[in-house]
Amino acid sequence: MRRRQFITPLARPNSGWPQDVRVQHSDWVHLIVTLSGMAYMLSSPSALSQELSQGTEAASEQQLYNNACRTCHTIKEGDNRLGPTLYKIIGRKAGSLPDYNYSSAMKGAGFIWDEEKLEHFIANPDEVMPGNNMKPYGGLASTDDRTKVIAFLRSVTTGRP
Repeated sequence: MRRRQFITPLARPNSGWPQDVRVQHSDWVHLIVTLSGMAYMLSSPSALSQELSQGTEAASEQQLYNNACRTCHTIKEGDNRLGPTLYKIIGRKAGSLPDYNYSSAMKGAGFIWDEEKLEHFIANPDEVMPGNNMKPYGGLASTDDRTKVIAFLRSVTTGRP
């Protein structure tokens, strides 16, 4: 079998084995584009692995949030529970949601939540703000876990980090 006869069914898959051996220019272009796309997809696993690792990281961040915070807090706007919603917490004045009954310590805090303040608060709420109502929560010891919770809260507010 000549090479041209073998490639022709790839260029024109609906034609079956060709009666005529001539291949049109557009068939070759289609074949080259298809093979180039396949070669690109097969040769760049780093892009795929990066997407997968980002998805795994996001799931890890959410899992940590669920384990450490979701018992009392939500990330839905206006949905206060035992604790206030953490939706758009970064950039919000502490103790400022109108529909939540904060402790007097939190109402009088006078600061804006940023990532650094959240990191310290999540580590040890009583040290940052004595008199808060975060009992029995004592804080997250792991710096890595705190970083992941804050990354999750940021992603809820801004989309992905």
